[in-house]
Amino acid sequence: MNPPPLPVRKRFPWILYGVALVLIVLFAFAPIGSVMLCAAIANAYGCKVDEGSVHPCIINGHDCGELLYSLGVTGWFMLVTLPAGLFAFVGWLIFLILHRASWQKRFAAGVTPPIPPPPATA
Repeated sequence: MNPPPLPVRKRFPWILYGVALVLIVLFAFAPIGSVMLCAAIANAYGCKVDEGSVHPCIINGHDCGELLYSLGVTGWFMLVTLPAGLFAFVGWLIFLILHRASWQKRFAAGVTPPIPPPPATA
């Protein structure tokens, strides 16, 4: 009779933590990207953009002033997304540290958990 196979040590899920961090950063800084896109388009076509009102901006025969105004005003969402992103990052970091510590404790020095004996038959 062969002994049962030893449990295989799984790798720590760094990729999942990396994906979660990228999503947190993208969420937190999305309004900045919107404002940068607005500024790039407005500068390229010589348009005026401010938060007070919509200004006409003719690009290839179409008025894009409303779109540029919307992109620019979307930057105010930073008042919500940056603190929320910071809060999510702190939670992510705490969860990562606790998970990594328990992972190392479980597999410290290559020690595997004991294998229970087979059930006794009467």
